[in-house]
Amino acid sequence: MKKRVSDSITHHVEIIMPQHINGQRRLFGGVLMQWIDVVAAVTARRHSGCNVVTASVDNLNFKSGANINDSLVLEGRVTYVGNTSMEVRVDTFVERLDGEKKEINRAYFVMVALDENKNPVKVPELIIENDEDREEYEAGRKRYELRKLRKKENY
Repeated sequence: MKKRVSDSITHHVEIIMPQHINGQRRLFGGVLMQWIDVVAAVTARRHSGCNVVTASVDNLNFKSGANINDSLVLEGRVTYVGNTSMEVRVDTFVERLDGEKKEINRAYFVMVALDENKNPVKVPELIIENDEDREEYEAGRKRYELRKLRKKENY
């Protein structure tokens, strides 16, 4: 079975409230990480049709902050699949009231699909439909190889 990238794209929206901010009155990074993890999980579940577990956070880049009352838009997409794992990219944007978006974070999570006994299970292949999908897939393949090397070196 194969699935397109577009089959599992996930969007999530939050308004930053007082319980989400840190001592600097900005969005607490740990709260954003939680929201990203949920978006990555939903995206991977949509692709695999299975429950999933977070295997690793491959990359998490905070580009700029967000403030109380900002609207955040998180967008998840599968970028690469292995046998039982999926790499999911989650982009986070602050959305202004006029609809303009500014990217504040990009993260890559590795999610593993699980069967009913909580054992890893094969995931559908990824159908590449355009140049953006192809570029992400090739970059994901390189990140996959790097993760394997790091694991071998106990990094």
